[in-house]
Amino acid sequence: MNSNDNTEIEQKLRYQFKSSDLLEEALRHSSFVNEQADPDLRDNERLEFLGDAVLNLIVGHILMQRYPDLNEGDLSRTRANLVNESQLARIARSIDLGSFIKLGKGEIQTDGREKSSILADTFEALLAAVYLDGGFDAAFAIIEANFSPLLGGEHPTANHHDYKSKLQERVQEEQAAMPNYSVLREEGPDHDKTFQIALHVFDIETAGSGKSKKIAEQDAARKALELIKERS
Repeated sequence: MNSNDNTEIEQKLRYQFKSSDLLEEALRHSSFVNEQADPDLRDNERLEFLGDAVLNLIVGHILMQRYPDLNEGDLSRTRANLVNESQLARIARSIDLGSFIKLGKGEIQTDGREKSSILADTFEALLAAVYLDGGFDAAFAIIEANFSPLLGGEHPTANHHDYKSKLQERVQEEQAAMPNYSVLREEGPDHDKTFQIALHVFDIETAGSGKSKKIAEQDAARKALELIKERS
């Protein structure tokens, strides 16, 4: 990565790194590292691990501040709706993060830059890099700027979408067979799996992906609802 690339992603983040090495590590996917001859080159998986913790802490902190009357269950559900693969990938796309990720040839050929799982993981790694480079306040500022638009009102849980429930309501309205979810495949090591879920509903078939079966099912349900909307 050259300095111009560094400058562009920093401008999109509105954060200037003191250590360019941290930024470069955050953008380095394992598929790229596996193709390099340098045994000391490190991928972004360790940063992703830390970024997940940083993100959950700061989003939890923001929710505690904004919604003092919410109980633990509502706080947990709201955070889960905010901190998921779909939302993280959406934020990553808003800053064109895919253009900056270093991928191996195989991932490039299979449109890895558009994969929600890779975008979400890299965004978490990027947050960890900011946290290590600039501390809690720097990470807080970036997370607050990107997640605040997703919040609003006295009951934030009402602003988020439970696609499975919405799909089930639609099926019940039309007295059709209930949605059927099944696991297509699981990819990756045990500590970092990605699930592919197939959904059959009405005459529609979709496939969703995510870091858990629940997230993948929500993704499949979202796609089904979009198809249903297009037909109506």
